Amino acid sequence: MIIVTGGAGFIGSNLVAALEARGETETLVCDRMGRDLRWQNVAARELSAIVPPERLFDFLRGNARAVDMVFHMGAISETTETDTGLLIENNYLFSLALWEWCAANNVRMVYASSAATYGDGAQGFDDDASPAALAKLRPLNAYGWSKHLFDRRVARMTANGVSAPPQSVGLKFFNVYGPNEYHKGAQRSVAHQVWQSASAGEAVTLFRSHNPKYADGGQLRDFVCVQDCVDVMLWLFDHPEVSGLFNLGTGKARTFHDLATAVFTALGKKPRIDWVDTPEALRARYQYFTQARMDRLRAAGYTAPFTSLEAGVGSYVRDYLQQPNQYR
Repeated sequence: MIIVTGGAGFIGSNLVAALEARGETETLVCDRMGRDLRWQNVAARELSAIVPPERLFDFLRGNARAVDMVFHMGAISETTETDTGLLIENNYLFSLALWEWCAANNVRMVYASSAATYGDGAQGFDDDASPAALAKLRPLNAYGWSKHLFDRRVARMTANGVSAPPQSVGLKFFNVYGPNEYHKGAQRSVAHQVWQSASAGEAVTLFRSHNPKYADGGQLRDFVCVQDCVDVMLWLFDHPEVSGLFNLGTGKARTFHDLATAVFTALGKKPRIDWVDTPEALRARYQYFTQARMDRLRAAGYTAPFTSLEAGVGSYVRDYLQQPNQYR
């Protein structure tokens, strides 16, 4: 059995679909199915069970021998969440308990970290997993801190020789876009937000730059399509000897203007962009550049190319957003 926490969410549901396509028939989704539309992310999937997070450990106690792999994608992922206690409970304590269960039961685990752990990028974007390197990072929000706290705990336990899962991998996801993100509201990718305006014949609104080193729309992000993220996780599934903390981006930063242009091009339209000031409350914490350093994942043996922004956005628009059924 394969367990995917957050399996009805954005990245998790794409992984569940890919596992089904590979012939995996015993996949359990651990997720809290509320009133949003995330159920549609897994509506076409054949699942062995759907278990809410608060009941997962009860399930595990009775089915430990049946579990082969845990992909822990579940988290409170809103970067604007201010309830720090809730973030710690869900993103740190739950993750730590699951990691310890996997270690005790000899079950492999791949978990979702985040590029938000890098903060303003002043320390670079090097996925050095040593406790000393991680101690230098300063996340800008409580979400990033909750993810960073878990990365640091895993690194410390690993350095101290504490019993670990037979495969333990953390993935620092950068700016992921693609199908099945529609339930995320304001946390949807910029690609989807641009498409929503552009497809309706409206101009797209982007932030002006308040840094003289960057033009308006010249702010840079490492945009990575969700299929590339899934491909990395499937590769890790096939390579149980690989453990560590790895960035998951393309290694090539692109501008928001590039992203908007790619969406308009996929729609066969000329770009229309309006500019607004970045809210003052965000300016002090605004990142002008993120780019994943991908050396360590490559050194671990991952050789597949990453999809270009134009190809990834084009496929997202044409194959999903412009189709009657937008879901994977």
